[in-house]
Amino acid sequence: MISDAAPPSQRHLAKHSGSGRTVPDRPASPDRHALFLDVDGTLLKIAPQPDDVRVPAPLLALLRRLEGRLQGALALISGRAIDDLDRLFSPLILPAAGVHGLERRAADGAVHRTSSTDRLAALRPPLHQFAGARQGLSVEDKRHSLALHYRSAPEYEAEAETFLRGLIDDNSSSLELKRGKMVLEVMPGGANKGAAIDAFMEEAPFRGRTPVFIGDDVTDEDGFAAVNRHGGLTLRVGAAAETAAVFGLADEDAVFAWLESWCTAEGGGKAE
Repeated sequence: MISDAAPPSQRHLAKHSGSGRTVPDRPASPDRHALFLDVDGTLLKIAPQPDDVRVPAPLLALLRRLEGRLQGALALISGRAIDDLDRLFSPLILPAAGVHGLERRAADGAVHRTSSTDRLAALRPPLHQFAGARQGLSVEDKRHSLALHYRSAPEYEAEAETFLRGLIDDNSSSLELKRGKMVLEVMPGGANKGAAIDAFMEEAPFRGRTPVFIGDDVTDEDGFAAVNRHGGLTLRVGAAAETAAVFGLADEDAVFAWLESWCTAEGGGKAE
């Protein structure tokens, strides 16, 4: 589906592709673009547990090359905490937005965080008790948010959502529930990946460039909307009935191949 929020140039490109979300040509001038990348489900295949994920050496090498090609205008936009991203992608340290924008590290190394720990304190004991009583559920404490994973026990999805919404109603109206792929996450309201991308676009080396954002999940939709407003290029990985992304890529391997094309040849398509 092509969103009405997409800039006219993107709607025109998609129309001439002959279908809705098609694979775009690589940008003709990567040195004039800023690249924003989701991690799980986009760069990396989703694992049963977040700690099971590993970054393949070819991907790490590709990101290093892209960072140079884009003159530093490359950022990770993830639900993971920044410390976790640094652990995964070590020794590469990139600008990053973590916990869906609740924390953000600019290109100059300055870290901006939303103070939210106290608002989550009352939720920790009952959430751990709920998950501990149901085999297959696990709690990921990101300090600024609490994520309940049910990939190993999808039968608990409805019960888990009802429980979390009740926790929020009982403890704080300033908290919100975000849905992801087999995960429910409680976090302070107001922060999202789109706001994080907007903040990056105000700073060097991202300022003045055309943004590109690749993501795979409903939590990436705010990012797609923001990049569309900036006249950029939006790509969603995998199938999605409703999305603001104009283009699409089949899976993580297709993402790697598309990104690699930025580094293997000069010039390219017309998706600017």
